Amino acid sequence: MNFSEHKNIKSYTVKEALAALMKYCAYQDRCHKEVEEKLQKMNMIPAAQEQIIIQLIQDGFLNEERFTRSFVRGKFNFKHWGKQKIRMHLKQKNIPEHLIKIGMQEINQEEYTATLKQLATKKWKSLGTAKDAKTKQKVIQHLLYKGYESELVYEIVNGLIQF
Repeated sequence: MNFSEHKNIKSYTVKEALAALMKYCAYQDRCHKEVEEKLQKMNMIPAAQEQIIIQLIQDGFLNEERFTRSFVRGKFNFKHWGKQKIRMHLKQKNIPEHLIKIGMQEINQEEYTATLKQLATKKWKSLGTAKDAKTKQKVIQHLLYKGYESELVYEIVNGLIQF
């Protein structure tokens, strides 16, 4: 990095960074990893990062359980993701397993099954008139991609789609 590139990097005081992160966390729930990445982009030293994170937790801006619950609800209710895909994304965000289990309680099993049936029916109808094993496989692949468990997918698809 040459001198002209270096002088364009904004530096923050701990107070400024804390205020920016409070806004960042107030806008939507964030996990620790997202906040750490944001602080690194702000070029904050590790000691300042730790101080800011502790303050955010104490002030209620950063709460990993709340984030996990919100993430699970959002991805299921709006994107119709299955539990496996949600779990994988939470693990990528370094969410501990015990919090993932708590977050998964946000999904009602009856709604989960109903959503899966809805998705299967919608995909089946969207694939045109040729209803054969290839079409059935496309429906199954779509549902597995959305993160639904294979046993449940096969059960639902076999129940809905009869040749």
